[in-house]
Amino acid sequence: MKILLLGIGNIMFSDEGVGVHLSRLIKRKYRFASAEHSIDIIDGGTLAQRLTPIIVQYDYCVIFDCVSADNATVGDVFFFDYEDMPQGVCWQGSAHEVEMLQTLSMMDLLGDRPQTKIIGIIPQVVGGTTLQMTDSTQKGALVMEQALITHLKKLGVEVEIVDPNITIQQVADTFGQEP
Repeated sequence: MKILLLGIGNIMFSDEGVGVHLSRLIKRKYRFASAEHSIDIIDGGTLAQRLTPIIVQYDYCVIFDCVSADNATVGDVFFFDYEDMPQGVCWQGSAHEVEMLQTLSMMDLLGDRPQTKIIGIIPQVVGGTTLQMTDSTQKGALVMEQALITHLKKLGVEVEIVDPNITIQQVADTFGQEP
């Protein structure tokens, strides 16, 4: 199965960039191996609809993004199937040009959306112009990361940590400086 790990968000708006930063962290921190699965990690930024030709190439997609939810607090993490979004959870992003929700809905109309999971976090700050994420979002990102790793292991993917000390804020601070 071809698996896509897709980070969504606007890195210029503090916590709104958590999905992008998490995808880049996963790429730098881990190595994945599987006899039956291939895994690609993509920083989707705010491209949404422009990602359609990429997403359709996969059988399975895990998207990292911000969500909002009734009775939730900043830093809470939700992991759900796109087709079974929990009541009270709203996944519409906040600063994307065309939202991923609408993009996936359009893909559904054409019958070419892969099985999709969402790992979302309640952000604290969505605005300003900074790469600095709040402490609560950085802590929640650790939960998002662990949820992903646990899920991939359940799918039969072997996980190796290659950079155990890197943090999501370090990844954010070095955006654009990777080789």
